[in-house]
Amino acid sequence: MRDYPKPPFDTPRQSVPGVDARMNPRPDYGEDTYRGSGRLKDKVAVITGADSGIGRAVALAYAREGADVLAAYLCEDDDAQETRRLVEDAGRRCALFAGDLAEAAACRALVDRAVEQFGRIDILVNNAAHQMNFDSIDEIPDEEWERTFAVNISAMFYITRAAAPHMRPGSAIINTASINADSPNPMLLAYAATKGAIQNFTAGLAQLLADKGIRANCVAPGPVWTPLIPSTMPAEAVRSFGEQAPMKRPAQPCELAAPYVMLAEDDASYISGATIAVTGGKPIL
Repeated sequence: MRDYPKPPFDTPRQSVPGVDARMNPRPDYGEDTYRGSGRLKDKVAVITGADSGIGRAVALAYAREGADVLAAYLCEDDDAQETRRLVEDAGRRCALFAGDLAEAAACRALVDRAVEQFGRIDILVNNAAHQMNFDSIDEIPDEEWERTFAVNISAMFYITRAAAPHMRPGSAIINTASINADSPNPMLLAYAATKGAIQNFTAGLAQLLADKGIRANCVAPGPVWTPLIPSTMPAEAVRSFGEQAPMKRPAQPCELAAPYVMLAEDDASYISGATIAVTGGKPIL
């Protein structure tokens, strides 16, 4: 068993959305450990929020399993270029798409770019997310509430609706939910509400797309060490991040790759409408 970092963490505060290079310790994406075995050979994957964090770890794993990747991100160009390098070093093609998924037009443009580049979509990973901490409900601005829902759940709808016509029977949609869907952190009120919506959206989507042969599932992570953490959370919360989990630490992004690979592969053909918890031992309801 690998010895992953545990709190306390001493990493500098960042502005939103955060970048990988300023993290201390640097997140582990599986660069030195993930070994593919052709489970996604010649598939095409679209992954949002793929510049760093869970999205980068999934992009790396998918490439080493044989998939080509379109990596979507907001504005973190240097991080996105590193994701591209990892994918191409695995011998697969990687396209990048920069855009604000709070805008429906950007969501449609993302799908258009994927189809133009690769001709189809076999795997859609809706992973991009926005969060901010607030101590009380009266501190949450209208714009913050609306942006959180726009990025976290509305974009998921727009992208999925645009992508579905380009997905063949056997394709898979994987949405990133959160332990907050079942155990909401009150200081993440808007974020937690969207994660509950994602879980419900996925359950309904699985039923709606079943006759097309498209599966839909979600992964519900607990605490994960990504640039989102030091760019959106108070200093003390960052310092102790993950210690509330039974394993007394946050997950590294590489530890999330396995369920995303499993849910994407053809052998998972009867898994749809499921939520896979990756929470370091904390049960979800």
